[in-house]
Amino acid sequence: MAPGAKLLWEPRTPGARGPKPVLSVDRIVAVATEVADAEGLAAVSMQRVADELGFTKMSLYRHVPGKADLVAVMTDRAFGEPVELADGDWRTQLREWCRLMYAALERHPWLLDSSLCPRVWGPFELGWVERALVALEGTGLTGGERLDAVATLSGHLRAIAEQARNSATPEADFARTLGALMAEHAERFPSMAAAMAEAADGGQDNALDFGLDRILDGLAVLIESRRTR
Repeated sequence: MAPGAKLLWEPRTPGARGPKPVLSVDRIVAVATEVADAEGLAAVSMQRVADELGFTKMSLYRHVPGKADLVAVMTDRAFGEPVELADGDWRTQLREWCRLMYAALERHPWLLDSSLCPRVWGPFELGWVERALVALEGTGLTGGERLDAVATLSGHLRAIAEQARNSATPEADFARTLGALMAEHAERFPSMAAAMAEAADGGQDNALDFGLDRILDGLAVLIESRRTR
């Protein structure tokens, strides 16, 4: 069975009456998530989580088979339970979807690493994909195109979130790094110098919305072409 599959997909068995166990999957995942939020996914290990909880590592294995299973559950829960998107056309709904997904990446930057690990997808993560696919129903796009649209949007969000993980203002930092070079070598790179000068007037760090609008514009053209056939 793939890592995390049982913990993610098999329904939990209600416990017997009486005191709840001191250690549980929920508590283990919560502490592991706190470690990842503070120090990154590389800091998460069964031993580290056991130390934080004040238990032995072997105690954790009674609830979570291993780190791969733990990361799979952490990832699904970090995305959170999908919410119903606001009423509106496909574009309005996809824009909201992107904002919500990007917010999850901002809250938990380690998702950029964990979501690339070989793992089984959980119900929350798949639920978010389902929301986006539902938004595209009735547009005339094929199933494969709808999936590709979601993948393209997700890739854009990941790229911008990766930049933000390293810098809160990546474009401004880029401009500062190259500013001195452009001042000295503007004649050799006139287009870059001109673009950077214009960007300095309020056009920086807008790549998330710019890229999102361009992707949605492209989808709109494709959808319209299907309707006019």
